[in-house]
Amino acid sequence: MDDQRNGLGESERAALHDLQLGIEHLHRGYGHLLTFHHAVGRAMNRFDDAREELRESGHDGRADALRDDLLPAGVVEGMWTYEVVEAFADEFLDPAAGFEADIREELADGQRHVTEHRQRRAWRERSERD
Repeated sequence: MDDQRNGLGESERAALHDLQLGIEHLHRGYGHLLTFHHAVGRAMNRFDDAREELRESGHDGRADALRDDLLPAGVVEGMWTYEVVEAFADEFLDPAAGFEADIREELADGQRHVTEHRQRRAWRERSERD
């Protein structure tokens, strides 16, 4: 797509670029949430192992506390990590990505990376000239 032929102005191109980068950063954040989810899950598995070991060694009260208080608890306001991941995706990532896609469709016929396309074109033209 040629920015000028399709009426894409500089501020529109810049806005699309910033929206694209924003979405990319949200996806990175989502990846970090998945890492968090997996790390906490591994920790909880270890706590459950410790619960069994405490019971085997005669520390029933501590084993019961792990079983009843820590293991079923959520990490944020009673939510388990998978619920945090789902809430982020459903309540923020998906709507933000939809917003970006709608604007990109309206302004650039759905084309992604409009800035990069322009840069590639300019570098190729420079290569052909030089």
